[in-house]
Amino acid sequence: MRIAIVTDAWSPQVNGVVRTLQSVRDELVRQGHEVLIVSPDLFYSMPCPTYPEIRLAFASTGSVGRMLEEFSPQAIHLATEGPVCLAARRWCLARDFPFTTAYHTQFPDYVAARTGVNPEWVWRYIRWFHSPAQSILASTASIADTLKAHGLTQIRHWGRGVDLSTFGDPEPDPAIRALAQDGKGPIQLYVGRVAIEKNIEAFLTATHPGTKVIVGDGPALASLKAKYPDAHFLGPKFGAELAAAYAAADVFVFPSKTDTFGLVMIEALACGTPVAAYPVTGPIDVLTPETGAMHDDLDQAIAEALTRDRAACRAYGQGFTWAKSAHQFLHALVPVGGDEALAA
Repeated sequence: MRIAIVTDAWSPQVNGVVRTLQSVRDELVRQGHEVLIVSPDLFYSMPCPTYPEIRLAFASTGSVGRMLEEFSPQAIHLATEGPVCLAARRWCLARDFPFTTAYHTQFPDYVAARTGVNPEWVWRYIRWFHSPAQSILASTASIADTLKAHGLTQIRHWGRGVDLSTFGDPEPDPAIRALAQDGKGPIQLYVGRVAIEKNIEAFLTATHPGTKVIVGDGPALASLKAKYPDAHFLGPKFGAELAAAYAAADVFVFPSKTDTFGLVMIEALACGTPVAAYPVTGPIDVLTPETGAMHDDLDQAIAEALTRDRAACRAYGQGFTWAKSAHQFLHALVPVGGDEALAA
């Protein structure tokens, strides 16, 4: 099948959306499908205000449409709600071509966290964008319920996976383990974007004894490093280095209250590290009593998570595969109608 995936999130961005799309694309290609990615790097772009790591592309309907028409896709998926996907959306609607969308990010909450704008105003745009889609792919039951509560009911489940060749059974990073010496353990790890919407300060101000380690980059990095000099900010890590960081931690702390899933949680679990989190969308859909702890008091969640069995965490985390995720994605797609329709 020829599948066009249109997205406003792509490399060099480093986030869960990009990693999900790249992993599913690779799995689909491995299965023999032909996949076109229409992404911001193909167009002139400018930094997003307040978040320069994200580029906003100047993608016209005509330029995006020409790429799609040349590829002649049998299915079209719009992954995000930004300008590239807006152009593709206009092109599909003008030709009465069906398409699917996905709700990867709690965009209304992100905007509210950064600007103070009422999230209900942003939900008007979210409803408008997704309403014409034949299916809206959601990663968890909680996100599906959120979408339904806002009038979007055409939901299909699309879970996430772990690259077991990387996160299957890594050796712990000895440099991170060394931080726990002289009674400075346990190692408490955060991995992800260092940005205000990730609620990292809730982790950095938690009082449970131990050493805090932050892996990642983002617009809040410099200010948080200055404000919390006792924490260890290691910058971004990828592949085997990231897996070793997960394995070296005694507990993985996920303080976000705005994520739709939290890919880093299942990566940490696959490496045998239990998770502490708030009882919110994402953690409540992913964690089990055996693999983590959730509490409105993050210190209590950390204390409880530290008692979980690492073997149980590893077994559970390794049950999330990209092959399963790609299967769900593939079966949620809606056929365009054939090359004849595209040529019309």
